[in-house]
Amino acid sequence: MTVFRHLLPRAAALAVLALPLAAAAQEKVLNLYTARHYQTDEALYANFTKQTGIRINRIEGQEDPLLERIRSEGANSPADVFITVDIGRLWRAQQAGVFAPLKSGVLDSRIPANYRDPNGEWFGFSARARVIAYNKAAVKPGDIKGYEDLADPKWKGKLCIRSSGHVYNLSLMSSLIAHDGEAKTEQWARGVVANLARAPKGGDTDQLKAVAAGECDIAVANTYYIARIFKSAKPEDKALADKLGILWPNQASQGVHMNISGGGMLKHAPNKESARKFLEYLASDDAQRYFADGNNEWPVVESVKISNPALEAMGSFKADKINIAELGKYQPQAQKLADKAGYK
Repeated sequence: MTVFRHLLPRAAALAVLALPLAAAAQEKVLNLYTARHYQTDEALYANFTKQTGIRINRIEGQEDPLLERIRSEGANSPADVFITVDIGRLWRAQQAGVFAPLKSGVLDSRIPANYRDPNGEWFGFSARARVIAYNKAAVKPGDIKGYEDLADPKWKGKLCIRSSGHVYNLSLMSSLIAHDGEAKTEQWARGVVANLARAPKGGDTDQLKAVAAGECDIAVANTYYIARIFKSAKPEDKALADKLGILWPNQASQGVHMNISGGGMLKHAPNKESARKFLEYLASDDAQRYFADGNNEWPVVESVKISNPALEAMGSFKADKINIAELGKYQPQAQKLADKAGYK
């Protein structure tokens, strides 16, 4: 596998890719632009090559620069597939017009309709939930029922959450807009601001550490961050895990907010058949288990059975079944409401 871990200037990157592309006549290749940075994905890609004989040339980078690169390369882009995390980023890529619709009976039959674009421009391949974590010494499990409770004045000065500008929280707010409307979501954002224990900063793991340290009582985080802590053998992580409780929000209503990691075939893909095979492979049982075991994400293919103690320890839950595409279109409104509410 050829891997380019950092974005290069356009001309230099195209030169670097020239040899793999020139060899395409003799060798099947897939040129992958990916914003997933999980070391455990190495096995995922290696297994695809083993099964198909298709070699992967991979360029990793941050989401926005990668998307801008695809746009600027235009019809000359060597990229076949773009992979990223969160529906917000997939929506931005779709709005930029970089994807090509892909008709695939395999993908349509294996990936639930709510985890793929209705027109086949992108597909979700793994799922993560955004849950509420709490300090078991300060909060009882029944004290919070849903996301709406995060705005309750009883939690004034007790909430930690990362920036509203991060796509994870924009997507959460998008789900609230979809279910509760813009007015209630703006009111919710104002309540969140009023309840902050500190100004939003850091990532999800930082929020979990703040809860365990007593800096706040409750926080919001994606499940795979929590699973990493639960699986860790480090003494400090074990001590952290002992202090954290996990609550599945909105189980009596729409269910917990779910998001995806996913991607699609690009409009100017030079290796369209390789792209189709790769995307279909990501929906295979083998690949779905890699997502679960490697990065503690849930398979989107419902028939796939996994064995991940950290995920199993979180228990069963009701997931929101809203079509993920809906959460993309509400991204601009979510940012606007957060700004109006003073949620930075």
